[in-house]
Amino acid sequence: MTPSNTGTSRSGAGDTAALAELQRLRESIDNIDAAVVHMLAERFKCTQQVGHLKAEHQLPPADPDRETQQIARLRALAENAHLDPAFAEKLLTFIIAEVIRHHERIADEAVTGEAADPAGVSPAAG
Repeated sequence: MTPSNTGTSRSGAGDTAALAELQRLRESIDNIDAAVVHMLAERFKCTQQVGHLKAEHQLPPADPDRETQQIARLRALAENAHLDPAFAEKLLTFIIAEVIRHHERIADEAVTGEAADPAGVSPAAG
């Protein structure tokens, strides 16, 4: 990003140093974002295994007691990390909803014997 496209017309050594620092911080953010995506992928690999285990043993896709425990645990972790606990709860609630959706799909597949694609569309419908 150059001064001409930041909405300012200032130039000088201070701006150059600030732009370099901005670039360094953005590279760090990009690396962290990549790590978050990879960690979520690993988490979903584990939850897919849980979904298959639940389907095999005819357990319900959702476990409200576990979800409550996880939300409380994540809120505490967030507080200790100086992250807004409400934000952490919203994020985990979103992830849990997606996991439950996957578990429901896996359970349906176990009943029908048809595998759905990752988007949740049955091959028969495609």
